[in-house]
Amino acid sequence: MDKEKSIIITDAEGKEHLMEILFTYDNEERKTSYVFFFDPSTPEEIIAMRYTPDGELEEITDDEEYEEVEEVFNAYQEDPKIQEIKK
Repeated sequence: MDKEKSIIITDAEGKEHLMEILFTYDNEERKTSYVFFFDPSTPEEIIAMRYTPDGELEEITDDEEYEEVEEVFNAYQEDPKIQEIKK
């Protein structure tokens, strides 16, 4: 796995998991960045989280924000040109 495209996630029990980054997205209006990632053993399960300037990950809890992130992911899936840009 390419280290530049990987991220280590620590779960609630303190166990670390090596995940692969699918792509990142910046929302200029919200001044927020997002990362879309997955566990290589289950690549069909994509997780999206907000990340802070100091690299901390946060869950997306706002429904409107989550819908927007979901739209971005759907656009990513539907448009091969976007997939090539984000690799």
